[in-house]
Amino acid sequence: MATVSSTPIRPELVCPAGTPAALKSAVDAGADCVYVGFRDETNARNFPGLNFNRKELAEGIAYAHERGAKVLVAINTFPRAGRADLWHQAVADAAGLKADAAILADIGLIEHAHRTHPDLRLHLSVQAAASNPDAIRFYAERYGIKRVVLPRVLTVQEIAAVSARVQPVETEVFVFGGLCVMAEGRCALSSYATGQSPNVNGVCSPASDVRYTETAAGITSELGGFTINKFGPNEPAGYPTLCKGRFIAADKASYLFEEPTSLNTLAILPDLIKAGVTAFKIEGRQRGRAYVAAVVQAFRQGVDAAMAGLPLPDIDLDRITEGGKQTTGAYEKAWR
Repeated sequence: MATVSSTPIRPELVCPAGTPAALKSAVDAGADCVYVGFRDETNARNFPGLNFNRKELAEGIAYAHERGAKVLVAINTFPRAGRADLWHQAVADAAGLKADAAILADIGLIEHAHRTHPDLRLHLSVQAAASNPDAIRFYAERYGIKRVVLPRVLTVQEIAAVSARVQPVETEVFVFGGLCVMAEGRCALSSYATGQSPNVNGVCSPASDVRYTETAAGITSELGGFTINKFGPNEPAGYPTLCKGRFIAADKASYLFEEPTSLNTLAILPDLIKAGVTAFKIEGRQRGRAYVAAVVQAFRQGVDAAMAGLPLPDIDLDRITEGGKQTTGAYEKAWR
C-alpha cells in the first residue's frame, strides 16, 4: 500500500457558511477556511435566505482575512448548455473579490476558469466525483487543480493511497454533516418530484415544494405532491427528501434508501491525519449559526488534540445530527 509522510501536516478546518452571520460564527469559532456560495443557481445550496450577494461576500472575505482565515467560493453546479454566462460571471467575481479559491465541478467551467483567471486557485468539487489518482492527476495536469474534495465512498486506507499518489495535489475529506446516498449529489430523485435539479438549479428538495399536514394521527410530510414520510404524535418530523423517506414495501414501512443519520469522524481524526489529508470539511451551509459554531468548536478541539498527541475530546453532537444518529460512513466500512 502507498505511504504518506511520517510527519503529518496540520489539516485545515474547512467550515460552511450559508449566511454572513454564519461566516462570522465559523471564523470566530476557529475555522481555517470558510466556504460560501453566491445567491443564485451557481452553487449547490441555492435556497431562499441563504448565500451571499457580492457586497456581502466582499465584507465576509475582509472579515475572514483580517482574522487569518480563508474564504472559498463554491461554484459547483453544472452550467446550462449555451447559457454559461452566469457561471462565468461567478468565477470572475470570485477572482475579483480575492477569494482564496473557487470550488468547481464542471470540466468546461474549470477550463474557462483556468484560461481566463490563471491566478485564481482552483479546487475540484466533490460533485466531480474524482476518486482515483488518474482522474485527479488529469485535472491537476490539464487545469492546474490544487486540491480535490474526495467523494465519501473511500476507506481511510484508500484515502491514504490516493493522497500519496496525487501529491502535491491536496486532498480534502468530509468529517461531519449530512450524507448523500447517491454519487455525491448527482441525484435525479428530487428532479422527478419537483422539476428542479440539484446539479443545475442547486436545490435538492426545495422548500417551495415541501408540505407538512398535521392530523390526529401525526404529521405527514410531502415533496412535490408525493408523500415522503408519516410521523407519530411524539416523533420528530424530519425534512422530506426522497432518499431519506420512509416507504411501504412488502407490507413493511422502512427507510428504503438511507436512514437519516449524520457523518461524524471525531473519533478517527488521527487516522485521517495519518492518511495525509490536507483539509477537513464540515457540511452544512443550510444550517444556522448555532450549528456552525458548535461543530467548528468541536472539530477545532479535535484537530488540535490530535496534532498534539492528546486524547480526543468527548463531545456529544447528537442534538445537531440528522435523526440524532451518527456514523463514520464508508471511512471504516464496518459493514464489510
